[in-house]
Amino acid sequence: MTKNELFERISSILHDTFEIDRKRIIPEAQLHGDLDIDSIDAVDLIVQLKPLMGARLQPDAFKSVRTVQDVVDVLHGLIREAA
Repeated sequence: MTKNELFERISSILHDTFEIDRKRIIPEAQLHGDLDIDSIDAVDLIVQLKPLMGARLQPDAFKSVRTVQDVVDVLHGLIREAA
């Protein structure tokens, strides 16, 4: 899966799950500051991302995630490692 495909899937999850306006979901958007994703929401996001991996996601992999692009990059790296 490409980074663009991952971004689109993550955007859909953020929009559908948290009702965030798609115009606000850009790669540079800060999850907490710009999109109002708190720690509980972050756990929900990880649960929603699990099907993309087809394996168990480790929350530790997301400790340094701050932006939507960070989520894309971490997922892309995990997918490449799993391949």
